[in-house]
Amino acid sequence: MLITFDIGGTSIKYGILTLRKGQPVFVMQDEVSSDARVLKGPGILHRVESLIAKAMRQDIKGIAISTAGMVDAEKGCIQYANDNIPEYTGLQFKQQLEARFHIPCWVENDVNAAALGEAVFGAGKGAAHVLMLTIGTGIGGAVVIDYTIYRGCSGSAGEIGYMWVKDHHFQDIASTTALVQHVEAQTKEADLNGKIICTRAKRGDAVCMQAIRELCSHIAIGVSSCACLMNPQIVILGGGIMTQKELFAPLMETYLKQYMNEEIYAHTQLAFAQLGNRAGMVGACAYWMKQEGIRFA
Repeated sequence: MLITFDIGGTSIKYGILTLRKGQPVFVMQDEVSSDARVLKGPGILHRVESLIAKAMRQDIKGIAISTAGMVDAEKGCIQYANDNIPEYTGLQFKQQLEARFHIPCWVENDVNAAALGEAVFGAGKGAAHVLMLTIGTGIGGAVVIDYTIYRGCSGSAGEIGYMWVKDHHFQDIASTTALVQHVEAQTKEADLNGKIICTRAKRGDAVCMQAIRELCSHIAIGVSSCACLMNPQIVILGGGIMTQKELFAPLMETYLKQYMNEEIYAHTQLAFAQLGNRAGMVGACAYWMKQEGIRFA
């Protein structure tokens, strides 16, 4: 069995899973507050240690971690993290946890982990070339080729939120944040969110529906540019707002067909993330399995 974590500035999701015929099955899962502003990085690492110590009463063979921040996946340490988790930069998860518990620990960035989880066990299962976008506060991206995260020369491959699209960074016009800002500017309302806007759009609100059309158009432009470069077998859209598949799928297909090269479009499947809030934990498990030489079923 493995203990797996998904660490963010708000919460720490964790679970114990076992592999049955190469597939992860959760024996238990839970969530605790990360208290990032109070505990800071060292306190979060200590909390993770405590959770592992309790789990070691069972036959735990490894530790798999998905985490916010830039991760040196080989060294299992945090290269850089912003102020959402103070004093997180430089933490040596792999070194410290392996020294204490004497079992292999592997660490991956949360967006990469989610993409790997979807590629191996979720919406992209069976595809050799996967592009995943996480639409949220910003836009996270990851490229998975033959069940391996493509990192680029310095680890920044997949940072598609910073692409220049229509005179803006991609995430400034195609994120949930951009959608909310657009609708708030049109309606002069405050405290809206993606869920409220989608609900209104499905009820026939013209302003919300038009804003969602524009969002999908912008996402499709960015995806089409990425597809020209990497020719993915499948493009997976994730993030809270993309759980509204019935709203977004027809619009995305329309705009992708409009913007994407005809030949590339014919060979590119659009899918929506399937693993939900388990994606990071499942992806961390997939990365652990790969690093330990365990084949996927």
